[in-house]
Amino acid sequence: MTAAFHPDTLGTLYGLFRARVAAMPDRVAYRQFDEASGAWAAYTWAQVAAEVTRWQAALVNEGLVPGDRVAVMLKNCVEWVIFDQAALGLGLVTVPLYLDDRPENAAYILDHADVKLLVIEGKFQHQKLAEIAGSVACLQRIVSLVAPEGGVDEGNLHLVVAADWLAAAAGTAVPEQPLSAELLASIIYTSGTTGRPKGVMLTHANMLWNAYYATQCADFGEHAVFLSFLPLSHTLERTAGYYLAMLLGGEVAYARSITQLAQDLEAIRPTVLISVPRIYERVYGRIQDGLAKKKPLAKKLFDLAVQVGWQRFERAQGRAGWHPALLLWPLLDRLVARKIVDKLGGRLTVAISGGAALSPDIARVFIGLGVPLYQGYGLTETSPVVCVNRPESNMPASIGQPMPGIEVKIGDKEELLTRSRCVMRGYWKDEDATRAIIDADGWLHSGDKVRRDEQGHYTIIGRIKDIIVLSNGEKVPPTEMESAILLDPLFEQVMLVGEGKPYLAALIVLNEAHWQDFAAGLNIDPHQAAALTSPKVLKALTQRVAAQLKHFPGYAQIRRLHPKLAPWTIENGLLTPTLKIKRNLILERYRAEIEAMYADFARS
Repeated sequence: MTAAFHPDTLGTLYGLFRARVAAMPDRVAYRQFDEASGAWAAYTWAQVAAEVTRWQAALVNEGLVPGDRVAVMLKNCVEWVIFDQAALGLGLVTVPLYLDDRPENAAYILDHADVKLLVIEGKFQHQKLAEIAGSVACLQRIVSLVAPEGGVDEGNLHLVVAADWLAAAAGTAVPEQPLSAELLASIIYTSGTTGRPKGVMLTHANMLWNAYYATQCADFGEHAVFLSFLPLSHTLERTAGYYLAMLLGGEVAYARSITQLAQDLEAIRPTVLISVPRIYERVYGRIQDGLAKKKPLAKKLFDLAVQVGWQRFERAQGRAGWHPALLLWPLLDRLVARKIVDKLGGRLTVAISGGAALSPDIARVFIGLGVPLYQGYGLTETSPVVCVNRPESNMPASIGQPMPGIEVKIGDKEELLTRSRCVMRGYWKDEDATRAIIDADGWLHSGDKVRRDEQGHYTIIGRIKDIIVLSNGEKVPPTEMESAILLDPLFEQVMLVGEGKPYLAALIVLNEAHWQDFAAGLNIDPHQAAALTSPKVLKALTQRVAAQLKHFPGYAQIRRLHPKLAPWTIENGLLTPTLKIKRNLILERYRAEIEAMYADFARS
C-alpha cells in the first residue's frame, strides 16, 4: 500500500475510486460474462470512470441533491459499481437491495429510507415492481438496465430504460461536491431475523477504514483477482470484495450465478475468495457425494490426505512438530488434494469465510487439502469486519484476532463489545435502537457470546438471545449443534427447539435426493405420504442426528424431530436474503408440529 492509498489521503470512497483511476487507467478493473458474445468482457478503470461521469450527469438531471437516498437492486455487475460511485461522488446515499428479496420487504425499505430513485436489472423484476408500486410514494424514478417486454409503460412509476435515461442527460454539467469522510455513504438494512430490518447508517470513513484495516491482515499479492458472487448488498462483499479490491488495485470478476460458480472458478482462477459458510458446505457436500460413489480406497486416500495436510498446517503454525507421515504429502497432494484445489481455480492465496459460523470439521477438510481458509467475524453495524484469522496465526475454530485499529473486549454475559472508526453512525430513524446497541462510551454490544484464548483469538460460543434454556436449567447454544448436524448431507436445514421444555427437539429439512436413497435403504417408498413420519424413518433419522452430536454433552441431544422436504426459503419468508433462518417466524409457522413432538414423547 502506498501513502496515496491511505484513508487520510483518500478522504472518501469516491476519493478512493478517483485515485485508483488516476493510478492505473488502462489496467483491467472488472470482468463480467457477456451473454450476447458468450465471452468474458473486460472493463478498464478509465472505461468505468467514463461511465460513472455519464451516470452522474443523469442523476444531476433528476434534480437529486446531496443526502438524497438512491437504491440499487442489481445482481453483482460492473453497473452496480458504476451506480454506487456515481452516487457517492454526488454526496448521495446508496441503499442496496437484495435482487431476490420479497416485494413487501423491498417496499418497506424503499419507503422507510425515503428512496427517490431505484436502479434495477429489469429482466425479471417488472412484475415485482408492480407488486410494490402502490406502497412507495417517495419513489420518483425507476431506471431499468433492460427494457421490459412490450416497451415502457409511461404510467409505471416513471420507469425508464437506462440507455435512454443516460442519453437524455448528455451534456448536463456535473458540479464538484464537497465531500467529507464523515458524510453518510450508505444505509444498509439488516436482514431482519427478528422483525423488521433496521437501516444501518455507514459513513465513507466507516467502510474505507474497515477495508484499509483488512489490507493489513494478509498478503493479497500484487495482482489480486477476486471472484465476486456474494451479493454486493451483503456488507462483507461490499467492503471486502469491492472497496478492499479497489484499495489493492485488484481485478474483480463477477460470477454468473451460484449454479455456475464451479465453472467460473475454473475460468477466472481467482486468488481471493470471499464467501459465507454455505458455499464451503455445498462444496464439501459434493465432495462427500462423489466419494460415496467411489471404491472404499478413494475414501481412505481422501481421509489420509486431509489428516496429513492438517499435520502440515499445524506444523506451519508452530503447534506441532515433524512427523514421518508428512513424507506422504507430495503423493497425496498429487493424487487427492491438488485435484480439489484446482476445482477452486488452483491459485487461491486467501479464502475468507464470514457472515456465519463455519464448522471446524469443514474448515479442517479444506485447510488439510491446502486451501488457505481464514474465518472472520463482523456485523453490518461495524462495516463489517471486526476479527479475522491471519496466515501466521490461524485458529480455524475461532473468529481470529481483532483487525488493526479495532478495539474488542468481553463485557457482561461474555458479550463481545467493539469500538472503532468502523462502528456505524446509528440506525436510520431509530434512536432508541441505536442507544440500545451503542453505549455512552462508544462500545457496540454485539449480542454474541465469546471466549478469548491466550493468543488473543476469539471464539463465538453462542448468542445471548438465542440460548435455549431447558426446563432443567441447562443452557444450550443451538448454532454449534445445528452446524454439526448439517455435516450429514441428508440434512439440508435444521433448527433446534426446546425453550422451557424437558429436552431438545429439531425441525429438519431433508435433502430430497439423499432422502430417496435413505428411504430405499429402509425398504420404504419415499413417495408415500406417510413415509416421512413413519416410526421406522423417525428412529433412523434420530440415530443419524445422534451420530453427528456424539461429542456434545449428554443433555445436548435430540429426543424428537419433525422432518420435511419443503425447504425454508426467502420466498416463503423463513430465510433472510443472507440465508439466515428466521427463528421466530419458523417457531410460529410450526407451532403445532413443535407441540406435537413434546406431546408425543409425554404419552410414550
